[in-house]
Amino acid sequence: MPTLKNIIVGTAGHIDHGKSSLVKALTGTDPDRLAEEKRRGITIDLGFAFLELGEIRIGFVDVPGHERFVRNMLAGVGGIDLVVLVIAADESIKPQTREHFDICRLLGISRGIVVITKSDLVDADVLGLVRLEVEDFVRGSFLQDAPIIPVSARTNAGLETLKENLARLAQSVPAKDAKRLHRLPVDRSFAMKGFGSVVTGTLISGAIQVEDELELYPTGKRLRVRGLHSGGKKIERAIAGQRTAVNLAGIDHGEITRGMVLGPAGAFEPTKRVDVRITLLASAKPLKHRARVHFHQGAAELIAEVILIGEKTTIPAGGSGLAQLRFKGSILLLPGDRFIVRQFSPVETIGGGVVLDIRPGRRKGKDQTVVPFLETLENRNAEAILGALLERSAQGLTTDETVKRTGWPPSQVQEVAAKLVTAKHARQVANQPPTFANAQSVNECAATLIRTVEDFHRANPLLSGTTKQDLLGKTRDSGVAVFETALDDLVKARKVTVTGDVVQSAGRELTLTSDEAKAKTLIEREFENAGLAVPGFATILEKLPVDSKRAEKLLQILLREKVLVKVASDLIFHGSALSRLKEMLASYKKQRGDQLPINTFKELTGVSRKYAIPLLEHLDRERVTRRVGDLRVIM
Repeated sequence: MPTLKNIIVGTAGHIDHGKSSLVKALTGTDPDRLAEEKRRGITIDLGFAFLELGEIRIGFVDVPGHERFVRNMLAGVGGIDLVVLVIAADESIKPQTREHFDICRLLGISRGIVVITKSDLVDADVLGLVRLEVEDFVRGSFLQDAPIIPVSARTNAGLETLKENLARLAQSVPAKDAKRLHRLPVDRSFAMKGFGSVVTGTLISGAIQVEDELELYPTGKRLRVRGLHSGGKKIERAIAGQRTAVNLAGIDHGEITRGMVLGPAGAFEPTKRVDVRITLLASAKPLKHRARVHFHQGAAELIAEVILIGEKTTIPAGGSGLAQLRFKGSILLLPGDRFIVRQFSPVETIGGGVVLDIRPGRRKGKDQTVVPFLETLENRNAEAILGALLERSAQGLTTDETVKRTGWPPSQVQEVAAKLVTAKHARQVANQPPTFANAQSVNECAATLIRTVEDFHRANPLLSGTTKQDLLGKTRDSGVAVFETALDDLVKARKVTVTGDVVQSAGRELTLTSDEAKAKTLIEREFENAGLAVPGFATILEKLPVDSKRAEKLLQILLREKVLVKVASDLIFHGSALSRLKEMLASYKKQRGDQLPINTFKELTGVSRKYAIPLLEHLDRERVTRRVGDLRVIM
């Protein structure tokens, strides 16, 4: 049996123009499910019904037409593939016809049909006049060339023609990619006896299976899918484009509200501010900087403050502009999501837009520097978007971080990043987790490193090199992964050498004056002759032909050459003395066993407790001994 293609069709139009009657005539299902709706004869909340046309399953979302219920209309129209604009033959175009149509245009809906309902109530002349009015109304819009079909839900006239056109248009809707990360905006939540909490919504992307672990955004709660239904049937897997009911385990339905979103656990991050492009209707009043608006996206509604970006202090009627929207609550949004804004008071639709950046910094008015970045995001070219994100992320981005910023599945992130690497615009700077950085950022970090190493040599001619830790501190903003990649580049290019933790310019040799060379030899000899009886450095200084500062640097050279070994902050021994100590312990073990009390160690070495404890701790670190209570066991 072939897999059905799932298409969501939304009705739109003025109150009492016959939207619900049309859906019932097409599907046999009355979408007015509430007692109040039946009593009043209008749709108050979202209604749903299904129709199968060959290999296509159409889910109808019947939205309210009354002005007071436009917010419910917005909750239903967000996930639709095509719209049926309903206009009654006996009333023609009315206020909510215009507002619903504006909303559909602002949300970027690109396909639809115009249905003239109640055609049996007027004669042919009036019907022809209404058709002319409709053609003029939709001219220049996405419905300009759409079919205009007169129907009668009472006589069934025109219904077959409408079904044929629905099937034809549905075939042209691009198939949704079930491999994308799933999102299901919740538009209803209720309890079902024997099942528990159930939510419904349109699965706008990806797929959900029974037993999946989901996250309820923005609450952060992890939930299990107990069951799935679509079109009145139990299913094991729901795919993008389906009206879906999800039975959830682990939560009371009262904790779930319209506008929350079910998605992959841990994949996304809710936000309290987004950067957007806003477009106003020609009929709207200018939108001022710091204005408050009602924001609608999917089934969510929040109050937002508008912070205009750039030089504009207002967005004129019919114009557009970049802005930051700041919400009082958290919401799950992804780049590319389309939204509607309604005037704060009186509440009426004034415009809409598209989400560009979901993790922006707090924008200040007249901030022009971010405009090119947002325009790149707006163009929707995946390689350009990831390139722009990496340019603004000095430490690079992991695959998971990129998923959160873009909403792309991990496979797409890897694919786009690989293209940028091939083009030499990006570098993979870590494998676990996969991390990518802007190529120029890596080059700039390398330039800083080589400059820092050279500066160190000039300031410290007696030291062989600086440490990795000190270099990392100089490039802290670049992060560890970029730092290590940049340092590796310098090593491969033979610009620096790394010995242990020490980094120095390649080919650099330490050149000592005769006095310095003599002093270095004297220091080494004093420590070697002292054995485990550590000499005082102040005593050694009196014998040296150099000042104390140079002597300290010579001591550091010997430590880095591992001729001397620092056992504790104030205890340094010659390496040969420690080697002899290890041989002494090996001989002791053969003769007397592996148990070594502290007093015995003191007698064996001839050192005081002040030296014995640090020496034993050093031997523990070297795995020569192991502490067991008050004893040491020789390994």
